[in-house]
Amino acid sequence: MDDTYLTIVSSSQGIYKDKGSKFLSFAFPVSSVEEAMQLIDGKRKEYHDARHVCYAYMLGKDRINFRTNDDGEPSGTAGKPILGQINSKQLTDILIVVVRYFGGVLLGTGGLILAYKNAAMEALAVAKIEQRVVERTYTVMFDYAAMNEVMRVIKDNQLTICSQTQTEKCKLLIAVRQSIEEQVVKRLSQIRSLKIE
Repeated sequence: MDDTYLTIVSSSQGIYKDKGSKFLSFAFPVSSVEEAMQLIDGKRKEYHDARHVCYAYMLGKDRINFRTNDDGEPSGTAGKPILGQINSKQLTDILIVVVRYFGGVLLGTGGLILAYKNAAMEALAVAKIEQRVVERTYTVMFDYAAMNEVMRVIKDNQLTICSQTQTEKCKLLIAVRQSIEEQVVKRLSQIRSLKIE
């Protein structure tokens, strides 16, 4: 099972012009539909005088939660080409908003598809893309005597220790990759005196 995915590190923007129309594009890293909708509403308020505010987003490692919106443009001419750019780079947890200022000349269906595609491409061209790992964090508590066993599991599986505290018991917060989660939990739970949550 692959437990990695691609997303953008921070927001970026681009601009595309065609026959007097201006297409301002904005790419954002997002982790929920609510977050995406807030950003879209924000752009609608900020560019209240624009003719169209179109968008597409993709959420989740499995890339099955997505939505497109043409905002009054002919069906399939804005949201789909924006989503096409997200898909061409296999990205997720991303929102791209394209704001259009009409320049007085109709672009036609083909022209619109090309313009929204190019606008989305411009925002992605300057975005920093990174590969992330799907991880889950666990808190493990154990007696000091079990330290070597615990550290062996951590080293064998190349786990990340997020934090550690030591009172009468040792307490570690560890990040476990999704693909090895089952085997790591199984190995840790075999250590005497260890509690995992």
